[in-house]
Amino acid sequence: MVYSGIMNELAAIPHLDLSAEVSSSRLDEIITDGRAWTRDSIDPADAAFTPDAEAQDDLQNLAKKCQGLHPDDLPTASLPDLTPSLKTFMAKVKASCDTGLGFAAVDRLNLEGIDIETATAVSWTLGHAVGRQVAQKWDGSMLYHVTDYGLKYEYGVRGSYTNVELVFHTDNAFAAMPPDYVSLLCLNAAKKGGVSRFCSLYTLHNLLLEDHPKALARLYEPLVYDRQAEHAADAPKVSYAPMFRWDGKRLTGRAHHGLIKKGYEIIGTGMDTETKDALSALEEAISSPDIWVEQHLKRGQIQFLNNRELAHYRSTFEDHDDPTKKRHLIRSWHRDQGGVGYDG
Repeated sequence: MVYSGIMNELAAIPHLDLSAEVSSSRLDEIITDGRAWTRDSIDPADAAFTPDAEAQDDLQNLAKKCQGLHPDDLPTASLPDLTPSLKTFMAKVKASCDTGLGFAAVDRLNLEGIDIETATAVSWTLGHAVGRQVAQKWDGSMLYHVTDYGLKYEYGVRGSYTNVELVFHTDNAFAAMPPDYVSLLCLNAAKKGGVSRFCSLYTLHNLLLEDHPKALARLYEPLVYDRQAEHAADAPKVSYAPMFRWDGKRLTGRAHHGLIKKGYEIIGTGMDTETKDALSALEEAISSPDIWVEQHLKRGQIQFLNNRELAHYRSTFEDHDDPTKKRHLIRSWHRDQGGVGYDG
């Protein structure tokens, strides 16, 4: 049954209704296979992938073929074909995201002697082997620069445009069709901080099932999410969707308790006790260092992650004084279902 605590109030408020995603059944047993990993059960080095000598040579040749490809033209450009060695290499990266730890780091592009446009085109071409790139903003932007623009983190300003801590979340949790994968090309790392953390949603689900089953049940029912002003001017400002979804084989999530809190503020109804308790239990569970691992992204590396089964985090960071060395990553979203537009 769809949660009724706010339905009467929400009926009169414009919202993107995604309540059809409510699971017909819930995952009510502890997952014990490799999907529910903890810090002690895995080696993060297993998610680091270095091309062999042949693939390294092919990577350098790919960079030459990508020269002259402008980032704005990439969505419609005829991309260079990957060689067999690079196809094999990227298949391993994708497998790590799909059936491995849920994340991977390609180590790495040699950024000395090639410009940002070429590096972006190489990253885009490799990423296409993981999944089709899709729009990351309502205006159709397919590439997204993750850097500190000096903006204040507030309504309509994404945290990725600032240097603030980004707590565990999945990207675009409020969307009609969130991306399946996220990729990040690191052009410059921060002087200090900006570290990635990853947490399996299966592990998080296990903790909630054991310690807070009522809270978990609430997270299977729809919640109100702020849409971060990524919609048409006359469209609803919030969406209504469950955080967890179980299809009998796979658990997926729309994890972002910050956007949920903001969503309830936007509609002005206040958050009921049951929902508050559920979010508190979620924050308690996800704060445990036993369930996450870190990855320090370095210049030239490309990070890929499964955005439906993994939550990720970024620590606050301090930039270099030299503006040419500021932390700068180029992000892509990947999804093979639906259209390439922001809402799929």
